[in-house]
Amino acid sequence: MKRILFSLFLVLFSLGVEDALARRSDGGPKMVFERTAHDFGDVERKGGDLIAMFRFVNEGDVPLVIKKINKSCSCMTASYSRRPVLPGETGEIKIKYEPHKVEPGKFHKVIQIYTNESNKVKLVTIQGNSQDKKKK
Repeated sequence: MKRILFSLFLVLFSLGVEDALARRSDGGPKMVFERTAHDFGDVERKGGDLIAMFRFVNEGDVPLVIKKINKSCSCMTASYSRRPVLPGETGEIKIKYEPHKVEPGKFHKVIQIYTNESNKVKLVTIQGNSQDKKKK
């Protein structure tokens, strides 16, 4: 029993040391957003598409590459430059939300951004409340 506990301790300790070394390493790209959420507020469901821009800077020391973007709904599209973002430069991700494709009501959508910045996934969100136009 003591051997099992000691082995478990060694495994967990080595994982902690590896994680600490990875965090200590400042090299590599570093995606930093100006903001990570956008609230559209109350919007008309059939009033047209909604656009949110998420700007970021590469605060790392090597070029940042966006590998892929996953969206939580087919009611959204994401567009971004496929070119690497050099250290110190800015980039942006444009999210288009199409409220007419979903039922009216409150919405909260998540966008996952995968880059060459280690194994971190960056998240940005959009939210709001789509409403059908009231009849007079």
